[in-house]
Amino acid sequence: MSTLDGTVAPPSVLPLASRQDGTYPRPQVLRPRWADLDGTWSFRNEGDDESWRSGFPDARDIVVPFPPESPASGIDEPGFHPVVWYARSITRDDLAAAGLDGEHPRLVLHFGAVDHRARVWIDGQFIGEHEGGHTPFAFDVTAALGTDPDAVHSLVVRAEDDPHDVTQPRGKQDWHEEPHAIWYRRTTGIWQTVWLEAVPTTAIQSLRWTNTDHETVRLTVRLSGERRPGARLRVEARWEEQDEHLATVETTLAGETSEFEIVVPIARQGNGQAEDELHWSPETPHLVDATVTLIDPDGATVDTVASYFGVRTVGIDGGAFLLNGRRYDVRSVLNQGYWPESHLAAPSREALRREVELIKELGFTAARNHQKIEDPRFLYWADRLGLLVWGEAPGAYAFSSRAVQRLMREWMEAVERDASHPSIVTWVPANESWGVQHIRTDPAQQAYARSLADVTRALDPTRPVVSNDGWEHTNSDIITIHDYEGDGPRLAATYADDAARTRLVEGVGPADRRILVGGAVDRGQPVMLTEFGGVNYQPGAQRDDAWGYTTATDGDDWITRITALYDGIRASAFLAGSCYTQLTDTMQETNGLLNADRSPKVPIEQIRRAVTGR
Repeated sequence: MSTLDGTVAPPSVLPLASRQDGTYPRPQVLRPRWADLDGTWSFRNEGDDESWRSGFPDARDIVVPFPPESPASGIDEPGFHPVVWYARSITRDDLAAAGLDGEHPRLVLHFGAVDHRARVWIDGQFIGEHEGGHTPFAFDVTAALGTDPDAVHSLVVRAEDDPHDVTQPRGKQDWHEEPHAIWYRRTTGIWQTVWLEAVPTTAIQSLRWTNTDHETVRLTVRLSGERRPGARLRVEARWEEQDEHLATVETTLAGETSEFEIVVPIARQGNGQAEDELHWSPETPHLVDATVTLIDPDGATVDTVASYFGVRTVGIDGGAFLLNGRRYDVRSVLNQGYWPESHLAAPSREALRREVELIKELGFTAARNHQKIEDPRFLYWADRLGLLVWGEAPGAYAFSSRAVQRLMREWMEAVERDASHPSIVTWVPANESWGVQHIRTDPAQQAYARSLADVTRALDPTRPVVSNDGWEHTNSDIITIHDYEGDGPRLAATYADDAARTRLVEGVGPADRRILVGGAVDRGQPVMLTEFGGVNYQPGAQRDDAWGYTTATDGDDWITRITALYDGIRASAFLAGSCYTQLTDTMQETNGLLNADRSPKVPIEQIRRAVTGR
């Protein structure tokens, strides 16, 4: 670990959360030491043998966290993988890297994401299981790893991912063997970082930051392990950018609960004339560093972690989207978060930063992470560099009690994981009626969509919620529409003025879908065009299966078409935002602004001019 000036920091020194290097898997709960277990593991996918729980000989190598369908994994077998097995050793060096010592005697094994159902063993001893392919989970493995620091242990993971089970939240992963239409190759098994961390007997397990207003931040702290009566929590907040101390709050922990709330007032924000100086936005992505410390009754430090938060509010009013109380035009791009060499897994941690940088360089202020719960390190770079993000659930394709339970559980875990990120400004639990195909007429599916939106608000009342992105809204805070009209003037006419808005919202919209269903009424919500464009253009090698919603003949025609579509949007009297489809070419979809390798199809300045109008 290095400091900002490039020198090596002592292993006990907490990193500066707002200036971390983007490698730590939980960027808002940092400790100085952790063991990265990514890299070469043993792999089997040719059967399902319970004897493998203790490890397996004669296996192939796989590079974790890349899925076996991808070239980056070293397996590169894109067919069906209903069951896969992984194994690797945990050694003395791993325990030392994790920070195991007398003050940190407990070991926690973390998984960023395993698609879809994971079961875990150490030395043949069952540790636990988790279902949900896009959300993290962790196990206390202290007892399983024993007391001999020189022992070598076998860690085994079995992952189930039924390619034909359309009740699984799967997003854009195809259920056919070969990709078709708008669906892509699958991502099976481990696809985010696996890591080991040593913690104290009583430890800070999780943090959640909530902006209640422009002057106050609320922190929810969850502890693990037993604590002594009279223990205290201390929160220190600093604006390192300005070398300014903002707050120190300390509270004594009472009761038997393991979860505590602390109100952190930011005194400098009491001067309304100066409050904008600290506000987080894409133009001014200020982050506040925080240290959270658990203190025992004798005054000794039990545990301490580094974190950060942003001071900002979001909302809706008068048909507008509001950021920090002011109208903000959401200029977004649809981001599939898919790479040809590694699928849903980023090819490197640096690639996550570069994705955010590219989106901003193209002139966008926001990204709609489509049908994917993105790696938290992407969200860190969005926080740090200044990019609004729409957090979206990967959809299932069936409506059944099992599909409802699976998506609801996984979505709740996702909201809990990501709610502290200032970059996330809107939640999208459903898209284009996927999993609720008959929502227009089926009261049960309408109730499901309403409940998804309402449980999101219950977990996080501070952000707008889109009930069903694209059409057929039940109880949406923002009315979002998908419209792939390829002619700029016709698009301008559809979204011209208030009369056009009324015709659209209260009637049948693009794709012959009603915009409001289930008794929903127009309450004057903001209206956004959250999918449009999709102009196909291949400047290099031609794919036989390539497609977009319309097709350009060359680069000049392509940028002219995109400019005309944006001119039509800019002429609207009521649109509060837009989202262009899409950031990159993705397999057969060649309608990206960038090629699949992230290179621009025309000079990036031309794309930016089309997007921004300047």
